[in-house]
Amino acid sequence: MAQLLKIQARMKNKFCFVSVFGLVTLLLLAPVSQAGNNPKTKTRFPDSRTIVHKSSSEAFYAEVDSLYDQIDLKELGLSQKAFEYAYKGYKYLLKHHLLSNSGVISICDFSQSSRNKRLYVVDLEEKKVLINTYVAHGRKSGGEYARSFSNSLNSHKSSLGFYVTERTYYGDHGLSLKIQGMERGFNDRASRRNIVIHGSEYVGSDFIRMNQFNGRSFGCPAVPESDITNLIETIKNGSCLFVYYPTKKYIAHSKILNG
Repeated sequence: MAQLLKIQARMKNKFCFVSVFGLVTLLLLAPVSQAGNNPKTKTRFPDSRTIVHKSSSEAFYAEVDSLYDQIDLKELGLSQKAFEYAYKGYKYLLKHHLLSNSGVISICDFSQSSRNKRLYVVDLEEKKVLINTYVAHGRKSGGEYARSFSNSLNSHKSSLGFYVTERTYYGDHGLSLKIQGMERGFNDRASRRNIVIHGSEYVGSDFIRMNQFNGRSFGCPAVPESDITNLIETIKNGSCLFVYYPTKKYIAHSKILNG
């Protein structure tokens, strides 16, 4: 009898231990099981579109870094940010089949003093600067530095953004080049304003020797007379021209930069 009571006691203790252990195990596994069965709880994996976008973005910036260094644009005073924006817009125009002279890109960097050679014509295939010269901004855009820009008629201000060069003609300033503004609200009135590329005696090293800074135009990107023929022959008939200044309004709302 005593032996039977001992066996029953051991079995009772063992059952209690197993029950407690089983209960603890169930409590620990319950949240995992519930989470796995909950349709609202999902394992997140990167979207393939996000991966592709990130990859293409990284490739673009790597390409910009490489070109900027190879062409040695820093030594000539062009900021990498200006080149980055210019190249992004160039790629956009190229993608939309708007460029027929796609080998070169021209950049007017109006963040620089007009005393600087702030017009750059870059051969993207040969990876070199073909032309680096002076360029005027509009007389009401500022003095030595351009500060204000407009797309309005008779504003006598420069207009920011991307242009595509067109045909040549002879006008009041001799050989000149028509340009088409590609950005609505920023430069699409360029043709109506007669904004063209032309040569002028109020731009260049000779003028600067006698004045504090280069002369200003009615909004045209005028260059030294000695450079106009070479410049026009290089960029005419469908190349990309970018007029740059880091205004928040333009950078945030340009459909080309943000397209």
